[in-house]
Amino acid sequence: MAIESVAVYLGSSAGNDPIYQAKAREMGQVLAQAGKTLVFGGSNVGCMASLADGALAAGDKVIGVVPQKLVDNEIQHPNLDQLYVVHGMQERKAKMMALADAFIALPGGPGTMEEWFEVYTWAQVGYLDHPIALLNVNNYYQPLLTYLDHAVAEGFLHQQYRDMVIIDADPQTLLDKIIAYQPDYKKKW
Repeated sequence: MAIESVAVYLGSSAGNDPIYQAKAREMGQVLAQAGKTLVFGGSNVGCMASLADGALAAGDKVIGVVPQKLVDNEIQHPNLDQLYVVHGMQERKAKMMALADAFIALPGGPGTMEEWFEVYTWAQVGYLDHPIALLNVNNYYQPLLTYLDHAVAEGFLHQQYRDMVIIDADPQTLLDKIIAYQPDYKKKW
C-alpha cells in the first residue's frame, strides 16, 4: 500500500512540556521530507500549528480540515496549501479519513482520542486497512497502551487488533514503520 498522505490528530494546546510542540514540528518535517502530504485539523494554535509549520518549512503540501465555527473564530492556519471548511466535527473526521492513507495520533485531549479511536475502530471492523499509529512522545500514551493490554487480558480486544497499533517515540522511526506496514489480521466481522 502506497502512503501518499497522512492524517495527524493532535492537540490544539501546547501541553506543559516544550517537547510536545518540538515533536509535533519534527513530525511535520519528517512527513514533508518523505514527500507525504499532511492532513490535519487546520488550526493555527498549539501543537497543531507546530505540526503544520514543520511541514510547511520543509516544503511539502499541507491540507487543513476546519469546522466553520473555528473559521468564524479565526483559528485556521493562514498558510495551508488547501483548506476544507466543513460544517462540524463529524464531517471533519470523514473528510480527513477520505484524504489520508495512514493515521497518527500525537499527544492531545479527548478530541484527539475520539478521532483516533474512530479510525482504529474502523480498521478493527474492516472498513479501513490503513496504518494506525501513535507517536508516544514522553510516554504520553503509556496509560492508553496499558488500557489496550488490559482489554486484551479481559477478553474485550483480540491481540491482533492490539498488535495493529504502530507505536514509537521517534517521528522518523514511526513513519518508517508506517511505510513498512502490511495488514496482518483477520477482520472481526
